[in-house]
Amino acid sequence: MSDISSQLQEQILTAATEKRPLQIVGGGSKTFIGRQVEPGQEILSLDSHSGIVSYHPVELVLTARAGTQLIELEAALAEHNQMLSFEPPKFGGTSTLGGTLACNLSGPGRPWWGSVRDQVLGIKMINGLGEHLRFGGQVMKNVAGYDVSRLQAGALGTLGVITEISLKVLPKPSDSRTLVFECDADEALSMMNRRAAEPKPLSAACWLDGKLYLRLSGAHSAVAATAGYWDGEPLEYADDFWQQLRDHQLPFFTTAGEQPLWRFSVNPTARMPKLDGHWLIDWGGAQRWYLGRAEQGQVDKAEMERLAATAGGQVSLFRGGDRTAEVMHSQPEAMQRLQQRLKQAFDPDGLFNRGRLYSWM
Repeated sequence: MSDISSQLQEQILTAATEKRPLQIVGGGSKTFIGRQVEPGQEILSLDSHSGIVSYHPVELVLTARAGTQLIELEAALAEHNQMLSFEPPKFGGTSTLGGTLACNLSGPGRPWWGSVRDQVLGIKMINGLGEHLRFGGQVMKNVAGYDVSRLQAGALGTLGVITEISLKVLPKPSDSRTLVFECDADEALSMMNRRAAEPKPLSAACWLDGKLYLRLSGAHSAVAATAGYWDGEPLEYADDFWQQLRDHQLPFFTTAGEQPLWRFSVNPTARMPKLDGHWLIDWGGAQRWYLGRAEQGQVDKAEMERLAATAGGQVSLFRGGDRTAEVMHSQPEAMQRLQQRLKQAFDPDGLFNRGRLYSWM
């Protein structure tokens, strides 16, 4: 555990002087996300910039350096029966806090417990001029106005190098159980939305291979009463199922090979599109994963975007396919200009993760 922010600043300033682009890497578990970076980019590693800076269990606030591994954070929180409520996915044992925020990754409980973006109170980051800046703080009242801290969620490191993150944590629920129901996708969506509207301790809802999984979490009395009312088949080893879903270890993901994996973020009430292939529905219908006939390319990507827009959302090519082409949902010209202005403000020389998010960034 160490603070290497001064070395990071030095490397950035040297790169700026020599006009050399930098590829930001933490634990290296999420390098597949986004476009393939342009060749010749120098590695800027945050692997050793790690460690918990402060942790106040009573105040439910934790601050850690960006290279801190998630398993270290979770171990420290477990000692006080607390957790990262956004259930960050781990695509390897080296997954870090900074990479999780940069990729805006959250687990099955996201609609009920919030996203990683929702839990961030403040950050420190180094911009393209080598300036080490602080945004936000360690309490919600400091997060006001133009929230640069949360702007980093999903930016894939294109706006700067996150060095430190302060975020809210939550107590672990005292009880949790999962109910399973046999149904098709349309029936599952209907039940997900109906159950989500009830004042019950629902904390995750997923459909896969003809089965709907509903997780209940909270006080023992509330969980037990709801489980009895909703009926359903109790799932043994439920924690393993949700962990495998979170970390993409279910056969749906592991047997996909190089097949393109599309991630739809849509209105949870939207009907399933008429598209042959294999689907997994998560987040109570708001996140849908698709494996099927569509190959990467302008025509098929346009079809995916049309389907996503019809469902009130967006789509991205999460894995596989042609990573040199655009993989994120196309942006209107006005949004492109805004994002380019942000890029210019934070990284005027275009040093960081050039082309990772979009080819025009």
